[in-house]
Amino acid sequence: MKRSTFLILSIAGVYGAILHAAAWSVNNFLMTGPKAYLTYSSSVAAGAHSGMEECKFQFGWERWNCPESALQLSTHNRLRSATRETSFVHAISSAGVMYTLTRNCSMGDFESCGCDDSRNGRVGGRGWVWGGCSDNVEFGERISKLFVDALETGHDTRALINLHNNEVGRLAVKATMKRACKCHGVSGSCSIQTCWLQLADFREIGNYLKIKYDQAHKLEMDKRRMRAGNSADSRGATAETFHHVHATELVFLEDSPDYCTRNASLGHHGTEGRECLQTGKNLSQWEKRSCRRLCTECGLRVEERRTEVVASCNCKFHWCCTVRCEQCRQLVAKHFCARRDAPAAPNHIRRRNKGHKR
Repeated sequence: MKRSTFLILSIAGVYGAILHAAAWSVNNFLMTGPKAYLTYSSSVAAGAHSGMEECKFQFGWERWNCPESALQLSTHNRLRSATRETSFVHAISSAGVMYTLTRNCSMGDFESCGCDDSRNGRVGGRGWVWGGCSDNVEFGERISKLFVDALETGHDTRALINLHNNEVGRLAVKATMKRACKCHGVSGSCSIQTCWLQLADFREIGNYLKIKYDQAHKLEMDKRRMRAGNSADSRGATAETFHHVHATELVFLEDSPDYCTRNASLGHHGTEGRECLQTGKNLSQWEKRSCRRLCTECGLRVEERRTEVVASCNCKFHWCCTVRCEQCRQLVAKHFCARRDAPAAPNHIRRRNKGHKR
């Protein structure tokens, strides 16, 4: 299966449009939007992919590390989950789609899209006016909704939560935009500036949504009223709950499962076998504590393995015009989570047991 086909199938899984046993084709996903917008499908696919790659980066050293199973979002009883992690997946994927559509628009990839000059000529602040070529986020937002939100076909609380978190992702793209300016004046005096808005680096959007994930709000639903099904009472309970939720706040409905242990029915692999960090340059405190978080606090031990890495070295420039390098071999120590009762490791593996901490 080609990568693009797999990606589009994954996107469909992200938004709960398919169950575990359902079979979707490329056309099923693309036809969620009007035929006139099929020209944007490759950007939509690339955007969702960039969102999931950012998810893997943000959670690279956490117990839940945005595995491939996150793309399915189904639980053991075939009901889509609505955990804190699910909320982030929806938001970052939605943001990725909007971001890529907006960026491609600015690059001139679409005939029907151009700069946002709606504010050009207006005074923006002391010493500057709106002008230039602002990134057209309104276009990116509009087209992304046609594809992303259309995948959410339900009318229950989970569907409303997913749609809300989709919107949080789109708002994150707007909230992180940067103002760029160009000076004007005699001899570069910069007496007046022309400014426009441009997209931030997508990593900033990922960092922004990671904070929203840490601050995500669990919805407490009135179960008695919710048992009324699709009645007006049930819809009223849902509306009242969302009335107190801020538009930029990620929300979830269910507590997260134990990500330490493997659970095949939920699609969780556990932390056994995961790599963690103990030494290295420029590590954050969060990264330095990854072995404790992934291994010892999950009842596992830290195992050191020395592996041989081959890399280019001693590179020299030769006139004209090539660079020639040698191939150097180096033993690198890496650390992994292993069971305490695992069999003895080979001689080239050195174990390190730091004990269990609660």
